[in-house]
Amino acid sequence: MTRKAEISRITKETQIALKIDLDGKGVYKIDTGIGFFDHMLELFAKHGGFNLEIQAKGDLRVDQHHTVEDIGIALGEAFLKALGDKKGINRTGYFVFPMDEALSICAVDLSNRPFLEYRMKAGMRKIGDFETVNLPNFFAGFVGGARMNLHLVLAYGKDPHHKVEACFKAFGKAMRMACSMDRAMKGIIPSTKGVL
Repeated sequence: MTRKAEISRITKETQIALKIDLDGKGVYKIDTGIGFFDHMLELFAKHGGFNLEIQAKGDLRVDQHHTVEDIGIALGEAFLKALGDKKGINRTGYFVFPMDEALSICAVDLSNRPFLEYRMKAGMRKIGDFETVNLPNFFAGFVGGARMNLHLVLAYGKDPHHKVEACFKAFGKAMRMACSMDRAMKGIIPSTKGVL
């Protein structure tokens, strides 16, 4: 079974081309026009073991909001498409990730019910060239596109870079667990409803 997807999202504000392979090796090629955001998406791909390509152009002359949010939407849609009917997947995943002095907790459920609980403060308005106010916009877009539950909590931390990095690494690991196949549940929808 091939668990790959391609998404093209074109609006008056952004043009996004995205490819994902859920059963990859964490190989990535990402260019969003926002250096720090590229780095976070690279960490997500590497720690999730997803092969990921993103080429994005957005109205960065306005601000980063549209670009960051639309990438979240497109990436979530790619996961939803690549997962197909979700037969045999773990469905849920979690990870607690230490990044030096920072600790992030992430739990996900690929439930087909969008919900985001986001408790994280970067502590700086900008990290490198990235406007941190857009972090919840990315995760909200992802949750809507993937139709999933996401609980993301920064337990503690001091360095803003480390705090955000811990969150993206935990998110990648939790998504890897949720997307992974359970051999004992092959061909079975992981829900008492019989559908997700």
